[in-house]
Order: sequence, then C-alpha cells, then structure tokens
Amino acid sequence: MESTEIQQHEIAEIEEFADKRDAMIGEIRKVIVGQDEVIEEVLIAMFAKGHCLLVGVPGLAKTLLIHTLAEILDLEFNRIQFTPDLMPSDITGTDILQEDPATGKRQFQFLKGPIFTNILLADEINRTPPKTQAALLQSMQEYQVTASGTTYPLDLPFFVLATQNPIEQEGTYPLPEAQLDRFMLNIEIRYPNFDDEVQIVMQTTSTGKPSPRKVMEHAAIMRYQNLVRRVPVSPFVVSYAVALSQRSRPQSADAPQFVKDYVEWGAGPRASQYLILGAKARTILQGRYAVSIEDIQALAPSVLRHRIVPNFKAQGEGFTSVEVINRLLAEVKPPMDGKEMR
Repeated sequence: MESTEIQQHEIAEIEEFADKRDAMIGEIRKVIVGQDEVIEEVLIAMFAKGHCLLVGVPGLAKTLLIHTLAEILDLEFNRIQFTPDLMPSDITGTDILQEDPATGKRQFQFLKGPIFTNILLADEINRTPPKTQAALLQSMQEYQVTASGTTYPLDLPFFVLATQNPIEQEGTYPLPEAQLDRFMLNIEIRYPNFDDEVQIVMQTTSTGKPSPRKVMEHAAIMRYQNLVRRVPVSPFVVSYAVALSQRSRPQSADAPQFVKDYVEWGAGPRASQYLILGAKARTILQGRYAVSIEDIQALAPSVLRHRIVPNFKAQGEGFTSVEVINRLLAEVKPPMDGKEMR
C-alpha cells in the first residue's frame, strides 16, 4: 500500500524540482513564445515517463520546442520524418556485413538507427504504414530494440513525441486506438494569439538568435522521474480518476446516458494510471506536495481525448470526444469528505 505521508527529504527535493521547473520554463521561453499549457504538459509527460502525441497544423514550432527541451536538458535529440516508404529498420537500425581488419573475416554488425537517442521527434507519424508505426511503438513500451535475435537497450531517459497534422488526411495511416493508448497525452497545439504572433514574427525575422542554457542533466532527470512515483496520493483522488475513466465506457452500469448514446469505446485502465501519474508530476512541478482533484481535471482532456471513441451517431451529430470529456467533468462529482467513490 502506498504511503500517503511525504518525507522531509522529499519535501526538499520537491522544492528543488520546482526551482528547476522555473528555470526550464524560463529558458524555453527565450525561444518559444506563448504555448505555456503545451510546455507544461510536455514536461509533465516527460517526468512521468510517458510519451506525447502533438496535434497541430504546420508552423506552430513543434520541432523547435522539442529541440529546445533537449538542449536545456543536455539530451541527445533525433528527428525522423515519417513517409510512406519508411521501413522499420530505418528507425530501429539494421545488420550490415563488415570485414574484421585483424582476421579478414566478415561478420554482421548492428548499425543503430535514430531511435537510439534520448528525445525522439516522430514527425507526422500517421504518414507511414502500420508496420513501421508498430516498430516505434513497441520500442516506446519496452525501451529496447530486438534485431536478429539480439536485444539492445535504449538509452535512458527515453522520450518520444509524435506529431500529427490534423489537415491533409489523404494518404495517411491513422494510428489504431490500441496504439494511440501507448501515448500518455494527446496535446492539442493551437494558433498563437495576436500579441504572441507579433512577438514570434519580430523574434524570428531578426538577426539575433536566443541561446538557452543547460538546466539539468541525465542523472537529475531520472532522479526526478523516480520522485514523481513517490508522491503520495489519497484514495479519494484515485477514486475520482477511476470514476472518470469508468464512466466514459458505455458498457459500464454507472455510465451517464450521453455516454451510452454517443460513445463506441471508452477509456481503459491505462487512462486512470496516466491521470494519477500526470497529476503527481503536475503537483511537484508546481512545488506542491499533495495531489488534488484539480490536477486530475486539468489533465483529463489530454489524457482522455484519444482514448474515447465516438460512435457513428456522435460523428453524424458532430459530437466529439472533447465534448464527452467536458460533460463527464461537469457530471462526475468529486467524492465528498474524502470518501471513496464506488
């Protein structure tokens, strides 16, 4: 049973982490204008050891954000542009025949692919066939690559951010729901407001180029990832997260009528897990010690958006998964007086 008490040394660690968070955001803001919610959710996913799906039209600085994050955390960064002719070996690596200069004998040697990095940007993941998508998603879950019967561990920390363009859907291969479930968060990147766009244009059309400084290194990142797991959470907060997931399933006896009317499939148990892990990461990133209902509610759209599948009736009436989530948040009441929900 997880302890609901936080230790004194962990309090000091959380305060230190909150200071690092302010430094990280300060450095990112030297390069990225606006997008504060996106930056926060990317950091939440990374320190919760999850992966992100970024959805937004081209030109919203998705690649620049991820490259900047790698720079300030002193992590190796690779970008793969997914195309219809991309093969699994183009991602994971391949065996090549090499001659040993000492013996003159030829033998196969594994040449590592771009997945052997710390931060991987999988650009337009829905433009490559399912076989290639599966090669990436398997590595995301297992943190290893198997080639010719040999298993190669990936470098840690390992963090994947995949992008999808919501327009130009012709010639794409949408990720199946089971594979979408591997992504902790589905983050929607919106257009900047007027003032932010003015600042973006001013900043990107001048000669000056911001130089963010390194804030953290490998060992510290992994230490804070472990700290997230140790953050205590009360049973009633867990009950609320589970209730949101369970009531999104039309097969559940407790599901609201609008879920039964408009949802084909609801969120699975992984959604409940990610709601709690994400809430823990959000809590300590903000320098707090106790996970709250508000943390769950703040992350619910990004955790549940890709895990709730509207049915044909919903699609015909324009009823989206986001509207299902908003109604769930309005109708599923948090437990009162710390009592667990049933």
